[in-house]
Amino acid sequence: MRTRDMSTWRQRRPWPHRADRAALVWAVAYAGFGLACVLSGTSLSHLGGDAEGLAWAVVAVGVPAALAAGAVVRYGMRPGLRVVLLSVCALTGVMAFSLLMDVITLMAGQGVDSWPSTANKALAAVGAVLFAAVSRSDRLTAVPTGTTAPKPSAAPRSVQLTAWAGTLAFLPYGAMKTHWASGGTFAGVTGEEMLAVSERNGASGIFLTLESWGLDPTALLALLGVFLLWGLVRPWGQVFPRWTPFLRGRRVPRGLPLAPALLGAATLAPYGVVGIGYLALVTVGAVTMGRGDFPSEGDALLVAWTGISAFAVYGVALAVAARSYGLRTRTVRLPVATGSTPGSAAGPAATPGGGTSGGRR
Repeated sequence: MRTRDMSTWRQRRPWPHRADRAALVWAVAYAGFGLACVLSGTSLSHLGGDAEGLAWAVVAVGVPAALAAGAVVRYGMRPGLRVVLLSVCALTGVMAFSLLMDVITLMAGQGVDSWPSTANKALAAVGAVLFAAVSRSDRLTAVPTGTTAPKPSAAPRSVQLTAWAGTLAFLPYGAMKTHWASGGTFAGVTGEEMLAVSERNGASGIFLTLESWGLDPTALLALLGVFLLWGLVRPWGQVFPRWTPFLRGRRVPRGLPLAPALLGAATLAPYGVVGIGYLALVTVGAVTMGRGDFPSEGDALLVAWTGISAFAVYGVALAVAARSYGLRTRTVRLPVATGSTPGSAAGPAATPGGGTSGGRR
């Protein structure tokens, strides 16, 4: 019995224990990063300027985060500390806003507006994950060993309809980008002019090559996003299907689709919703918008509506699908046989078929 208890302890304790200390190390490093930016005059804004404002905000988040993580390491979880940890998680989530847009920009072969700003968002995203884990560390240690993964299942019909909305929202955007890549003209700009704009913005050779073949990289990324969305609502997102070589039949690690889904939802949903509000003000004439590389403000507004609407609807759909996936893939506690107690060797064990392993049915 003692050997089994020690084995269970080893299985349960290490992850929360490491998460506490990892959060402490992260918080100290994050505060140091902000202080270094303050002393060096490095701006953390992707627009430039404001050399100290955001850097001091990083310090203001990192210092209390370090104190809270240190208290958890020293004294264990307390109700008051959980509130602070969740507050840090929310603040770092805000600091990581638009990280996905930088990732998409890099994947599309273009440079980001500010590397220090991108580094800050990446660090903040890591902190959000760590502090979310630490805030649940005491609950993780209490999870019984008698659990099992649920059977693969599809999302409810309402969630699947939301996924359809997120998919269809990308059709105008994908058609617009593919039309340009094929040499067509949209919103007063030809495909050749858009290619020149991409080259001027520092697009990579791979990006320009795909464009010359009539394949827009951002449209391809949209397809990848739709694939992720449907993986969250269909059973093949929980168990690798037959058409995946070497992996067929294996369980999909829960965090594999959830991590990018949560990051995408946290970035695209607010980005799209706020963008729609801004475009609505531009449409009614309350504010003005620069025309950028387009012949007129109306052309720029048309393209903006096409892109922002896709991001908003898809981002909300991704958030709904991720929540459904998280609920459907939670481990299920196995029923305890009547008359037995946790850790007791007495009493027959229940089998999945409803019988017992210790007696006749």
